[in-house]
Amino acid sequence: MTIIVTGAAGFIGSNIVKGLNERGITDIIAVDNLTRGDKFRNLADCDIAHYLDKHEFIRQIREHQFPYDDIRAVFHQGACSDTMNHDGKYMMENNYQYTLDLLDWCQDERTPFLYASSAAVYGKGETFREERELEQPLNVYGYSKFLFDQVVRQRMEQGLTAQVVGFRYFNVYGMREQHKERMASVAFHHFHQYQTNGFVNLFGEYGGYGNGEHSRDFVSVEDVVKVNLHFLDNPNQSGIFNLGTGRSQPFNDLAAATVNACRVAQGKQALSLEDLVEREIVRYIPFPDALKGKYQSFTQADIGKLREAGYTDNFFDVDEGVSRYVHWLLQNQ
Repeated sequence: MTIIVTGAAGFIGSNIVKGLNERGITDIIAVDNLTRGDKFRNLADCDIAHYLDKHEFIRQIREHQFPYDDIRAVFHQGACSDTMNHDGKYMMENNYQYTLDLLDWCQDERTPFLYASSAAVYGKGETFREERELEQPLNVYGYSKFLFDQVVRQRMEQGLTAQVVGFRYFNVYGMREQHKERMASVAFHHFHQYQTNGFVNLFGEYGGYGNGEHSRDFVSVEDVVKVNLHFLDNPNQSGIFNLGTGRSQPFNDLAAATVNACRVAQGKQALSLEDLVEREIVRYIPFPDALKGKYQSFTQADIGKLREAGYTDNFFDVDEGVSRYVHWLLQNQ
């Protein structure tokens, strides 16, 4: 049976394709927009059955001309994930309407639909649980994800013909994100800062948090793939789920993990955060005025609902997940 992955040449999509390959699954239709042709590198070591441009794919879906039968599932990872893109017309067409039309087709075809939502739906909230009253996005990207989640909730109340699962990704980092450039993870930027300059910069104190102490729920893309595939294996489970570790760690931890993974690879000794700061390998810069009042100082996924749905595996902490990522980066420079 065929599996469709949209955003297949992107960050999470290409990792899902690779994860399917590792299960021996190669009957995959990869959907993406390769206007930026260098994204092909994310699929160069993957095996797929066919590639479709995103515009041609949705045209076939909307006109009920899709020529393939026996679709096992659709992993819909394709979207504009640039939170600084304020073109609301584009964002709603690309992220909301495209996703809605694909959902309708999957429901008509009784095909499982697993899609990317985002923790951006919570805005500046301090409690990150899948409840409507806690959701207040701050930008049109977050709103595009939020609005589609509301549609899914309505459809679930009305009754579904097939599985629908939304994943609210928190701060994902890991392999195959290099094309994201400024929107790549902090771990990616720390790695390249250290390789280039021999030090990394972190924000200084702000909003009651000390130097480098602003915290995020950092989740490895390896864990993100495992959760996606868990729901592929359990098509009776539908819902909207936070996908983070349930653990918030400060940027200091991330910087130290990245630098120390690089040092160990160079045959050097890992250092404590205090030593890294004393040696000016970790440096603090003034908190930018442009971000004041617009910055999430803390995120931490409530993963109770995910656990209730039967996902029991442990998540990598920053030390282990970043170490694995740095090893991959060093092998794929």
